Amino acid sequence: MSTSLEWGLLAPEILLAGWAAFIILIDLFWGGLGKERLGWLAAIGAAAAGGLSLIWVGDTKQFGDLADINDYTTLFRVLFSGIGATICILSARYVRDRLLHPGEYYALILLAIIGANGMAAAHELLTAYISLELLSFSLYTLTSYAKFDLRSNEAGLKYMLLGAFSSAIFLYGIGLIYGTTGSTQFAVIGEVLSGDTSDIEWGMYLGLALMIGGLGFKVAAVPFHMYTPDAYEGAPIPITALISALAKAAGFAFFLKLFAVAFLPLIDDWRYFIAGLSVATMALGNLVAIQQRNMKRLLAYSSIGQVGYLLLGIAALSQDTASALVLHMIGYVVTNLAAFTCVILYYNWTGREEIEEYKGLAQRAPYLALCLTIALFSLAGMPLFAGFTTKFILFQAAADEDMLWLAGVAAFFSFVSLYYYLIVIREMYVGETEEKTRFPTPWLEYTALTVLIAGVFLIGLYPKPVLELVEDGTATIFVSEELDPGEDLIGVP
Repeated sequence: MSTSLEWGLLAPEILLAGWAAFIILIDLFWGGLGKERLGWLAAIGAAAAGGLSLIWVGDTKQFGDLADINDYTTLFRVLFSGIGATICILSARYVRDRLLHPGEYYALILLAIIGANGMAAAHELLTAYISLELLSFSLYTLTSYAKFDLRSNEAGLKYMLLGAFSSAIFLYGIGLIYGTTGSTQFAVIGEVLSGDTSDIEWGMYLGLALMIGGLGFKVAAVPFHMYTPDAYEGAPIPITALISALAKAAGFAFFLKLFAVAFLPLIDDWRYFIAGLSVATMALGNLVAIQQRNMKRLLAYSSIGQVGYLLLGIAALSQDTASALVLHMIGYVVTNLAAFTCVILYYNWTGREEIEEYKGLAQRAPYLALCLTIALFSLAGMPLFAGFTTKFILFQAAADEDMLWLAGVAAFFSFVSLYYYLIVIREMYVGETEEKTRFPTPWLEYTALTVLIAGVFLIGLYPKPVLELVEDGTATIFVSEELDPGEDLIGVP
C-alpha cells in the first residue's frame, strides 16, 4: 500500500479551491468589480486549472493509493475545466440580472469541477464517492440558487432528496463490494474477481447492482431519471447546462473507469443488464421528449436519451468502445453547450423558455437561430455534425463487440429524436411573431457560441485529432496493474 503523497499532482484542484476562495473574497470586499466581471474572473481560474493539467500529459503517476494522474485524468481535467469556464462566461449576464451572491455562485461551480476531477482520477471507491458527493452537493445548491423562484426551490429540494437516497444506495454497494473482495481499489477488485468468485457471488452481485443504481441516478439513466425534468426546468438556465454537461461527463468518466478496471472480469454477467438500461433510457428519453413544450424539459429528456447511447458503450465494453464512448461524450458536451448557449441568450433577452415562444427567431436573431439549428441537428445525429460522426463510431464499435442489435436500436431512436428537434426549428423559421425588434449582439457570448459551433464541425468533419487524444487516455485504464509484493487487499490508506 503506497503512502507517497505528492501534493503537486493535485495542483489543478488546489488552484480551483484557492480561486473559489479568492472569488468569494473579491465579491465580499470589492463588490464594485461587478457581477459580470466576477464571472469572467471565475472563467479565467477554470481555464488556468485546465491549462495547468497539461503538465502531466504522457505521465503515469499516483497520488498515494487514492488517485491516478495519467492521460485519462488529464483529458477529463481539461474537459471539465472547459465546461466550467464556458458556464461562468454564460452565467455573467444571467447572474447580473437575476441572482444574488455571485461570489458563492461561481465558487460552487469551481468546487463542482474539483469533484468531477476527483471522479475521473479516483483509484479507489471511497475517493470516488467523496468526489461524487462534492460534485453533487455543489449542484444541489446551484439548482436552488434562485431562491425567490419557487420552481428553483422545488427543483433543488427534489434533486437533493433523491440524490441523498441514491448516494446511500451507492455507499451500501461499496460496502458490499469491500466486504466480498477485501478492497476498495479498482485494480485489486478486478484481480479478485478474475479468480474464483463462487463463495462471494451473491454479495458481490448485490453490491454491483446497488452501485449501478447509484451511478444510474447520477447520470440520469432510466429508471433513476425521475429528478431530471424538474431539476432542468427549475434550475437557473446556466446551471441546467452545467448539470447536463459536467454531471453527465463526470458520471461516465467514473462509470467507464470503474467497469473497465474493476468489473471487466464479470462483463458476461452485467453486460445485458446494462444493455437493458440502455434501451429503456433511449426509449423513454426520446419518446417522452416528443410531448414536451418547454425548451428546458425537452433538453432534459434529450439528455436522458443521450445517456442511453453512452450506456451502449458500457454494455459493449472494450478498449475500442471505451474510446468511442469518450469521443461521443465530448461531442455531446460541445453540442449541448452550444444549444444551451443559444437558449441562455434567448432567455436573457426575453425571459421566455416555451418552445412556441421561439417563433420568428430567425428574423430577429438569424445567427442565433442558425447556431441552435446546427446544435439540434448534431444532437439528432445528422451528417456533417459532431453527433453523426461520434454516434457512427460508437455504434460501429458496439457492433464489432457483437452488440449489433443494440446499435440498431440506438440508430432507430436517433431517427426518432429528429422529430422533436425539428419542432423547435420549425418554430424558429416558419413561425410568425409580431415582434420585429432585432436582438443585440453580446460579443463575449457570441464568441463562445462560435467556438462551440466550430467544435461541432471539427469533431464532425475531422475527428481524428480528438480521437487520438481520447485513445491515448483510455489506453491507460486498460493497462493491467500489478500489485506490489506483500501488498494487502485493504486498499484504504
